[in-house]
Amino acid sequence: MPLPEAACENFAVEYLKAALEKMEDSRHRAVGLLALRDVAEAYGGLAAVARSAGITREALYRALSPNGNPTLNTLIAVLDAVGMRLSASPARALSR
Repeated sequence: MPLPEAACENFAVEYLKAALEKMEDSRHRAVGLLALRDVAEAYGGLAAVARSAGITREALYRALSPNGNPTLNTLIAVLDAVGMRLSASPARALSR
């Protein structure tokens, strides 16, 4: 039995969050790009996500490769295409 759509969306969000946290260490930057690629594949495939993001499929493959270096515009467009958005949080607890 397939997972409900909401469960799949929650899993994708948590999966991507965990991968992005790993990216804080520069040795693990590829983890986040490959996780976003996995999410794009799950949301209709790279060709469909690229079309929705307004970029070529080839550009998306390059951007989300282990050595990719997507622009901020590309990153935001891809996240938007899969129904997510970029957000920020403190790297450490704020002192008061």
